Amino acid sequence: MSATAPTKHSFKAPDGVDLAWHEQGEGRPVILLHGLFSDAETNWLKFGHAALIAARGFRVIMPDLRAHGHSSKPHDAAAYPPDILAQDGLALIEHLELRDYDLGGYSLGARTAVRIVVMGATPGKLIVSGMGLRGLLDTGRRSAHFKTILTGLGTHERGSPEWLAEAFLKTQGGDPKALLPLLDSFVDTSEAELRAISIPVLVPSGIDDHDNGSSEDLAKLLQDGCYAEVPGNHMSAVTKPDLGRVIADFLET
Repeated sequence: MSATAPTKHSFKAPDGVDLAWHEQGEGRPVILLHGLFSDAETNWLKFGHAALIAARGFRVIMPDLRAHGHSSKPHDAAAYPPDILAQDGLALIEHLELRDYDLGGYSLGARTAVRIVVMGATPGKLIVSGMGLRGLLDTGRRSAHFKTILTGLGTHERGSPEWLAEAFLKTQGGDPKALLPLLDSFVDTSEAELRAISIPVLVPSGIDDHDNGSSEDLAKLLQDGCYAEVPGNHMSAVTKPDLGRVIADFLET
C-alpha cells in the first residue's frame, strides 16, 4: 500500500476564523470529519485510515473542526452559532471548488456531515460512522454529557466515562474554553430530514458502541442506508483498521 504523504493547509471561514485541513492522496475527493475532542491526525491519519483510502485512488480531505487541532479555538460564544461546523464544512467545499465528491465523518464528524447534507450539500456518497439515530435526533443528551465533563475537570471518578473523556481531552491538548461554547452550536436532525437523504449512506459502528443510540436503526430509516459492524466501542473502533477498510470498500463500489 502506498500513498502520498499528508499535507496541511488553511483558509479563513466567512467569519474570519482560521480553519485547517489536511490532505492525502490523489483522485476523487472525499471529505472526512473527526470527532469531538479529536482532530484529523488522531481520527484519520494516525491509524492509517487516510493512507488506506488514498491508496485506493482517493484525495482524502480532513479538516480540523473549529475549536480543534490546528484550527482556531475562539473563546467567544459568538463564534459558535447554531450549525457553525456544518457552515464551516460548506465553506471548505466552496473554497476547494468541489463539485463531485464524497463526504463522511466519525461521531461529531458524522453528525456534522449529515447537517452539511441537510443544509444543501450534494456529495455522491455519505459515511456516518460512530453515530446512531438517537445521536442525530437528540443532540442535547450528548451535549449535556460533555458539558458535565468540561465543567467538572479534575473531579470525575477514575475509570468513569467522564474521566476517560477528560483523559483523552488532555492527550489532545484540548481547550475547554473553546469546546464548551461549541456544544451549544449542535442542531438536531429530524426523522423527515433523514428520510429525505436519497444518496447511498454507509453507517459503520463499533459492535460495542452504544454512545449515540442504534446505528442499525439509523441505517434502516435512510432511503439507501447500509449498516456495517466493526470491532470496538466508541473510543476504540476508530483505532481499528476495519473502519478504514469498510469506508474504502464503500467508496470504491
